[in-house]
Amino acid sequence: MKAIVHDVYGPPSVLRLEEIDRPVPGDGQVLVRVRAAGVDPGVWHLTAGEPYLIRAAGFGLRAPKVRTRGMDVAGYVEAVGPGVTGFRPGDEVYGSCHGSFAEYACAEQDRLAPKPENLTHEQAAVVPISACTALQALRDAGRLRAGQRVLIIGASGGVGTFAVQLAKSLGAHVTGVCGTGRADLVRSTGADEVIDYTREDPVDGTRRYDLILDIAGNRRLSGLRRALTPRGTLVIVGGEGGGRWIGGNDRQLRALLLSPFVGHRLRALAATPRQADLRLLTELIEAGSVTPVIDRTYPLAEVPEAVRHLREDHIGGKIAVRV
Repeated sequence: MKAIVHDVYGPPSVLRLEEIDRPVPGDGQVLVRVRAAGVDPGVWHLTAGEPYLIRAAGFGLRAPKVRTRGMDVAGYVEAVGPGVTGFRPGDEVYGSCHGSFAEYACAEQDRLAPKPENLTHEQAAVVPISACTALQALRDAGRLRAGQRVLIIGASGGVGTFAVQLAKSLGAHVTGVCGTGRADLVRSTGADEVIDYTREDPVDGTRRYDLILDIAGNRRLSGLRRALTPRGTLVIVGGEGGGRWIGGNDRQLRALLLSPFVGHRLRALAATPRQADLRLLTELIEAGSVTPVIDRTYPLAEVPEAVRHLREDHIGGKIAVRV
């Protein structure tokens, strides 16, 4: 089968299209005939091996343990391994796995769910990681309730476009923060207010929020807390910038250490796509409450360019890969 692989860490150019053996599903695994995959920042980090913390986390110290990249997936069940009871060949599914930039990929059965009927495979493939991250940030870490005011920093990105829609579905008043040229996109996802961060500081303290969701930002904790209500919650999702060792994760660590000593709830999120959350997202998508936003779609052979575009350009929504 054709797959995107790499044997060394580095820039997107280390990724290449190669013919490799088709995987065989093990216990509790499903073999998916991939029709589409999603591209998210995690793909770049695993390609580059940065921050170095991810290498120590088991992905390979000197070279990637898993050669095939890609995590979000949508397609058809080709075969099932021992112990799989919820799926059968021919089912349309979506979810997450290791190695979705390929014609076939194996996924754990609890990381898959039936594909929303009203989505194409490309649309479905960009949902799992980003939408589950947004859902868990708002519902679990943020404890968002109807009527609360939420500020979403990074509202035009992959996680942000889902977060705006999910926050609205939970009954919140949503203010989205984005750069110049993305205001209409953020409004189209349902934001009540939009702030262009190049023209206005969204956390200058003139407005207070019950929940701030900071997606891959780099603002100081003191500045973010200034815009919270006295008992408000800050949830930090991801982290860019910083050094090569821990990247932007230092803010998350500092937030967790500071939280017990202040009135605000300061939380860091490490999201995990789960079947139960995927099924909930399917319900919301089929009801029309959530719609994926796709910036552009690339063929499998152009995955290196897709990863470069994600890393270097300011995209709106998600990038899909057609297999």
